[in-house]
Amino acid sequence: MKELSIRDAYLFAPALHGDERGTFLEWFRADLLSAAVGHELNLAQANCSVSRQGVLRGVHFADVPPSQAKYITCMSGAVLDVVVDIRVGSPTFGEWEAIELDDRSRCGLYISGGLGHAFMALTDQATVIYICSEPYTPNREHGIHPLDLRLGIAWPDDLEPMLSPKDAAAPLLEEAEEMGLLPQYDECVAYYARLREAARPSA
Repeated sequence: MKELSIRDAYLFAPALHGDERGTFLEWFRADLLSAAVGHELNLAQANCSVSRQGVLRGVHFADVPPSQAKYITCMSGAVLDVVVDIRVGSPTFGEWEAIELDDRSRCGLYISGGLGHAFMALTDQATVIYICSEPYTPNREHGIHPLDLRLGIAWPDDLEPMLSPKDAAAPLLEEAEEMGLLPQYDECVAYYARLREAARPSA
């Protein structure tokens, strides 16, 4: 697994085994993820999202702790998946990185709790599945407007973004910070350390 420019986010490129019958791959490997991040991904919930072209979901995040780490892959079609560092005090606060997830490369993306996540469907019937470390809990879930000029995420120019009413009403990054909604980098780092410590075998 390869760490992105946003720390605590990783890209997994699986080996694809294809022949005249089709393709086989291991789309998720717990051992490889654990080796990269230092702890296992707790499986609390598995989601599936099917979107028409242009649908834009996010930027979503949850309170830390326990937040909600995610492992995402695109099973059909293609999406532009974006990790946003919204951790106040992080060296890359306010920065983002975009990865195209599709049904050709079959890559997976791991996003640690405390990071923001969004994606835009590049095709019709873009089908995204993701494993979550914690169940959805509305009172600790938050969002940032994905078209915030401060973030400046380079969404495709040729697609008209389609947002849910909830995402369209989400605060800007600066507003979310002023409201005290954003996670603190130091608290996130301490939480990751506790997860790694708990994963170590006892003596």
